[in-house]
Amino acid sequence: MVKKPEILSPAGDLERLKFAVLYGADAVFVGGEEYGMRTSSKNFTIEQLEEGAAFAHKFGRKLYLTLNSVPTNDEVARLPDYLRRVRETGIDAFIVADLGVLALVKKFAPDIDVHFSTQVGIANYMAANAAYDLGAKRVVLARELTLQDIAVIRDNTPPELEIEAFVHGAMCMSFSGRCLLSHYLTGRDANRGECAQPCRWKWKLSEEHREGRYYDIGENEDGGSYILNANDLCTAPFINLIAQAGVDSLKIEGRAKTFYYVASTTAAYRAAVDEYMKSPDKYVCPERVLDELTRTSHRTYSTGFYFGAEGAVQNTQQGGYIRDWELVGIVDGWDNGIASCTQRGKFELGEPLEILTPGGDCINITPEFILNNDGENIESTPHSLMKFSIPCKEELTPYSILRHKIK
Repeated sequence: MVKKPEILSPAGDLERLKFAVLYGADAVFVGGEEYGMRTSSKNFTIEQLEEGAAFAHKFGRKLYLTLNSVPTNDEVARLPDYLRRVRETGIDAFIVADLGVLALVKKFAPDIDVHFSTQVGIANYMAANAAYDLGAKRVVLARELTLQDIAVIRDNTPPELEIEAFVHGAMCMSFSGRCLLSHYLTGRDANRGECAQPCRWKWKLSEEHREGRYYDIGENEDGGSYILNANDLCTAPFINLIAQAGVDSLKIEGRAKTFYYVASTTAAYRAAVDEYMKSPDKYVCPERVLDELTRTSHRTYSTGFYFGAEGAVQNTQQGGYIRDWELVGIVDGWDNGIASCTQRGKFELGEPLEILTPGGDCINITPEFILNNDGENIESTPHSLMKFSIPCKEELTPYSILRHKIK
């Protein structure tokens, strides 16, 4: 019997968690106010963890909490009290990277599962087995492994040990999370969730005896080169091969990214996995999945290291994102052909809109009118978070997303 892989989505706050769950995630990983590797996202208070766990469990989903930074002595001293409070929130697992953190989790929250973070650098079956012997229920593999590497790990580890691997999102140009370039250049530590991403900067060349003179490396017409810039990972076209290599959980990167990104990528991989489960040996990625993965901001896609290092190509021509679509609103409710919405971006009367529903369907409309909160006709939605209504014949569920193509 083919085992259905888990879709694991990121969330930087409660709003993103709710979108992840509603758009098809089987589990969500989040960070607390300390001990996680993402400081740019809002992260979760104890109360929010409790609310998030309750929301996920209501839909039969799971919630995992990252404790994957390398804590200082002061932080370790505070950790037992933090664990005592967290264990009452209902989370399903901790994601850890430090042996001291592991020891404290086992002592103060022994009933909660432990996953070994990708920061541990598990790249072979001996490391995976050692993690299992230390009490890990799951290992999150290093992102630098091939499909063959993963299959060997699966064949040489206990079947009770779950394997998780990244399937979508930003890639690190170094060994994931261990790059010192940001800390050296800016004082912002990648392992503390503060990476300034100097690998995305445009670099020029200087010569030690010609101070103040900079030379274009010449990768593009603007001069300079993004010599360290890694492409984004996208595995939807071969998600079947990842599952068949023995991966139990498919992890989408992006706790610092928007709820729109979370919803869109989760919906895409939900559709891909559902298609895979229909006929595991004859999987072909649906075109609508590939289309959906162009609807959010992303760098040029690659296959990462799954087929060898040559697949993890770098985009030295430009360091920015591809942005072809833009979020304009969220559906709050629908009644008798009218959708009540909250503005998340300006659009104008007469513009075609695409609506992504939590079920993963896309509906195309061109609204014949826009009404403000007082029921008056308006020509556009220029004000942040303003309430407005548009006609739509098809019934829409709350949390449906309105977007348009950027002109």
